[in-house]
Amino acid sequence: MSFSFNFDVQLTTKGQEGEESQQQTGKQDYAVKTVPGNTTTPAETVKAAVEHHPPADPHFLLNDAVSETVTIGTLPPLHFLNESVFERTASERNDDERILSRTAAQSSDLISGVYEGGLKVWECTYDLLELLERDGETFGGKIVLDLGCGAGLLGLLALKRGASQVHFQDYNSTVIEQLTLPNALLNCQVEGEEEEEKGRKGKKQGLQEDDETIPEDKMKMKVQSKSDEKKNEQKKEGEGGSPSPKRQALDPSQHAKLTCCRFFSGDWTTFLALVLKEDLFPKYDIIFTSETIYNTAYYSALHHTLHRLLAPGGVVYLATKAHYFGVGGGLHLFEQFMEDKGVFEMDKLWDVDQGLQRHVVAMHFKTKNKY
Repeated sequence: MSFSFNFDVQLTTKGQEGEESQQQTGKQDYAVKTVPGNTTTPAETVKAAVEHHPPADPHFLLNDAVSETVTIGTLPPLHFLNESVFERTASERNDDERILSRTAAQSSDLISGVYEGGLKVWECTYDLLELLERDGETFGGKIVLDLGCGAGLLGLLALKRGASQVHFQDYNSTVIEQLTLPNALLNCQVEGEEEEEKGRKGKKQGLQEDDETIPEDKMKMKVQSKSDEKKNEQKKEGEGGSPSPKRQALDPSQHAKLTCCRFFSGDWTTFLALVLKEDLFPKYDIIFTSETIYNTAYYSALHHTLHRLLAPGGVVYLATKAHYFGVGGGLHLFEQFMEDKGVFEMDKLWDVDQGLQRHVVAMHFKTKNKY
């Protein structure tokens, strides 16, 4: 059985062509995560963790891409692939896990142990973005993990607001390769275009100021020099030389911020084992996790991952529904689980009462567990 509800989100999304859809004031149906059959039993098979790297030529990931832009208050714009278009072109995408065809065949947003809902941007993610905008978190120099990242909007915000490292993890490799990575590339590409445009305008303004003081005969020499420079640049590219600075700026793989990112797939247990193999693997100052406590069977693995990877003095931001109908999990059950473990303390930051009740909470180590 599937469930849906209405809620208000204070945001505006803008399509690639510039048209706005009024999610800000309108109501929209979102499916609640539901799992057919026995929903509290984890899958018997283990989902091996894998690290994914941006391809050598990332442009094909963005070919014919249709993107949306979410803007919330003073937050920087976040760009992501349009969900509807993504679903309609599922048959054209690489999907070794077959989650795209299976979710379509079963008309389900989640298949426990097979697909954990990462292709949708769930509403609690927007709640957490709104809270971060309200509190003015900047992430300067911090190491951030977006756990159960899906589209990766939370990690991308941290990246744009100064995080020194941002790692993305999702259960499904298809989600990372076909959604998270392209979204990161897309944001780097757009930012590169914006930086190049700012540089072009600044340079043009500087030239105009200089031109006012240059004699006419020298101005002709300057124009000729620029023309020759452009021809030499085009010739060099045609002979297989290095791309122009402009081309490099528009290439997301060359963007400095992308080098701050790492991408992982797999279940939380194998992800934890993989990253802990690295002697110098950093612990995280901030861990985001949104809509990940819907299944009580996963609580132990989630708790252990947070316990091992959160830095002393760090914070976990958890965005969740009060209860997940048809699945069984929710904030109250997870809070009880946390209290029994005695490792974290939880502070409620925001209760959202529109539609199905939702919450944003912060988790910190209890004093005795900080070191």
